[in-house]
Amino acid sequence: MAVAVTKFITASNASKEAFKTANLLKSLTVNTLIYGERGTGKKTLAKYIVPNASVIDASSFDELVAAIESSNEIIITNIETSPNIHRIFQIIKEKKIRVVATSSSINPNEIYDDIFSVKFDLPPLTKRMEDVEALIEIYLDEIKDIVREDVKFNRDNFVPDLCDNSISLKKQIFSYAFLENITINELMHLIEHYLEDKIGTNSDYRNHLYIYEVPLIRAGLKKFKSQLQLADRLGLNRNTLRKKIAENSEFGL
Repeated sequence: MAVAVTKFITASNASKEAFKTANLLKSLTVNTLIYGERGTGKKTLAKYIVPNASVIDASSFDELVAAIESSNEIIITNIETSPNIHRIFQIIKEKKIRVVATSSSINPNEIYDDIFSVKFDLPPLTKRMEDVEALIEIYLDEIKDIVREDVKFNRDNFVPDLCDNSISLKKQIFSYAFLENITINELMHLIEHYLEDKIGTNSDYRNHLYIYEVPLIRAGLKKFKSQLQLADRLGLNRNTLRKKIAENSEFGL
């Protein structure tokens, strides 16, 4: 399920524990560091802890300094990217403001221990598969809201792309949903748009034939499991098919 005020997913035990910690921190005025990989929900949880705080990326040094000097509380994202973290921490201590920061990893530096009273991590989605299932449903609902109709989504052989956690997963879900629901006219328009600024020479027909041939051969090999059967179904000589596969080997054929 999604926590309504934050969109933070609390389906797995790990995210439930993190959310319990966040609830506790809402009532405390301590500086907090949330660390974990990109796309694990760190910023979402930070916003839940201090909902009225400005959110500034640590790489924007001047903007961050200005925000610290004019705020009572602040969220600093990607704090490990600060070009002058010592100066930032010095200003925080001088101003005595509350900070909730995010980082891609835990920093063993003693200066971090001096600033942050509480540190906790958000594990990657590979260790929170219950959250993955919940996120898939949320992303599909987002798509339905956009297109104003139900969308087909085939879960057979679907393997979630979690290389970048929720970021890669959302991109994958939107791509899959689009491809499963695309019409032939939409597909042709997409190819037309891709080719529009890439044609202009005498050999363009041959140079761009792979855009049609590669997916056709891939789909055929996946379906028929045999070059011989595919050649027969496509009405091609087997040697011709082998030649086309060799010519397009850079695309994984």
